[in-house]
Amino acid sequence: MSNASLLTSLLQYKAWANQELFAELQRLDPLTQQSELHAALRILNHIYVVERIFVANLQGINHSYCATNTAETPTLDALQQAVQETDRWYLDYAARLNAEQLAERLLFNFVDGDAGCMSREEMLAHIVTHGGYHRGAVGQIMAQLQLAPPRDIYTRFLHADQPQRRAVS
Repeated sequence: MSNASLLTSLLQYKAWANQELFAELQRLDPLTQQSELHAALRILNHIYVVERIFVANLQGINHSYCATNTAETPTLDALQQAVQETDRWYLDYAARLNAEQLAERLLFNFVDGDAGCMSREEMLAHIVTHGGYHRGAVGQIMAQLQLAPPRDIYTRFLHADQPQRRAVS
């Protein structure tokens, strides 16, 4: 498997995991579980903001963020829609890159002002791992509410996406 196809698979997994998690969060009661839902939305919004920052970094353009979260907390539905659009952007973007472009290092600044330099491939890998880390924190919030969080694991995605893999002996 090439780096490009692995990144594509990981970005597909990320989009799938996001859909599963947002669907499960719809089960939270916005009245009785308000603080837990708010905490989950803050975490998910942080993921979203970081991903939007890296969209700008990958394109070599400025972004308007001065922090890795926003002062306002979006609604679950608004955030879900924004995340889906961003997931599509990453999948479309990665599909257009060749090996040379993936390896190209880009200079950028973090929101705290520190300079950064990463390859496109490293940025895309960061997006995948960063989101997984924080989705796990949202899963912990759900578990504390006695709700089973989605099984956010790459092997589950691969076998759900390609059920013929289960038939291999």
